[in-house]
Amino acid sequence: MKIGLYFGTYNPIHVGHLIIANHMAEFADLDQIWMVVTPHNPLKKKATLLDDHHRLQMVFLATEDYPKIKPSDIEFKLPQPNYTVITLAHLQEKYPTHEFSLIMGEDNLKTLHKWKNYEVILDNHDIYVYPRISDEPENVELKSHPKIHVIDAPIVEISSTFIRNSIKEGKNIQPLLPPKVWEYIDHNNFYKK
Repeated sequence: MKIGLYFGTYNPIHVGHLIIANHMAEFADLDQIWMVVTPHNPLKKKATLLDDHHRLQMVFLATEDYPKIKPSDIEFKLPQPNYTVITLAHLQEKYPTHEFSLIMGEDNLKTLHKWKNYEVILDNHDIYVYPRISDEPENVELKSHPKIHVIDAPIVEISSTFIRNSIKEGKNIQPLLPPKVWEYIDHNNFYKK
């Protein structure tokens, strides 16, 4: 089975994340998309970052109607700080019959060469890249690598930061969130202060 790993803090997950995940599930040659919730780094204090279990619950609520998209807490069980290369090695060991690929925005591809052991990732895993608007110069060499697959997905310019700030300002941003996620945030009074 070909699994696309889509990492994020998902603070909160929004319709932009779902548009990309669903596009990859339907139009790339991937069988499933695992939305890997990145745990809170205990060394960094971030007041706006919800606890891991709340962010995982929101991903669960957002994806339960999408059979090809699954929430994943795999990094919650791994030592901090998390490095993608370690997570991939752990997953490959745990699920030897699966083939794991990464899903990332074009902006992340431009900095891939700064990742820990990025050559190992490129040697062993495909990377599916969706377009992002960015001022960073393109990494043409990486983009033409045989393991890099640029997918013509919709460009979605919605950010979790924008959503958190808008909620704090009392704006109605319901259309940007899956309904169950909006209810969960509203019920728990998240991001209001």
